Amino acid sequence: MTRAKKVITIHVKDDREKEEFLREIQRLNLPALIYIHGKLNDLKINVQGTKEEIREAIRKIREIHNRVKAKLYPDRRGFYRYNIDDLFRDAGASVSTPILMKTLEMLNERVELKDGELITSMPWEEIVELIRKLGEGLGEISLQTTRQIREVVLPMAVTRELDPEELLDVLVELKLAEWKEDKFKYELIKNKEQALEELLKALEGEENED
Repeated sequence: MTRAKKVITIHVKDDREKEEFLREIQRLNLPALIYIHGKLNDLKINVQGTKEEIREAIRKIREIHNRVKAKLYPDRRGFYRYNIDDLFRDAGASVSTPILMKTLEMLNERVELKDGELITSMPWEEIVELIRKLGEGLGEISLQTTRQIREVVLPMAVTRELDPEELLDVLVELKLAEWKEDKFKYELIKNKEQALEELLKALEGEENED
């Protein structure tokens, strides 16, 4: 089979983009051999293999670069675009998409989900740290809660910097949730939107009293 090679140049704005791009390239399982030479803000990539392997490798390389740029730089509307799997991988934690989106909304960040991409106004480093905090909270309460109650407790815990287990007690006191002995889990009594609203009012009331 005929072997060939092709050299492409990737332009990067700064070291941050260069490092993130190289990190992503290392994670790729490319069908062709690649050699990268960096010079200032240019990366020359030598791709070797069959024509088909080279074509596929270049497609993946350009795709990765576009994803890196989308997560590092906002578009004209001020939005970043994230692959959700990339977010969870870099955070070393994962939570349900509804929990993440509700938390962003409560932080007054713009957020939408489109074709598997999370589009939001929160920068990459901040959202990765946010997911880490949500993951820590999830680890504390996952075994004793249902999915719906987690969608109330975790966004509130992270945005208000509260202990998620203490919030479970508050929900029970407010008669918004109850402990199900047969299931060994806390469950919501009211729907999650109503529970979240009443919990927020109660917490704000406590703050005003202080």
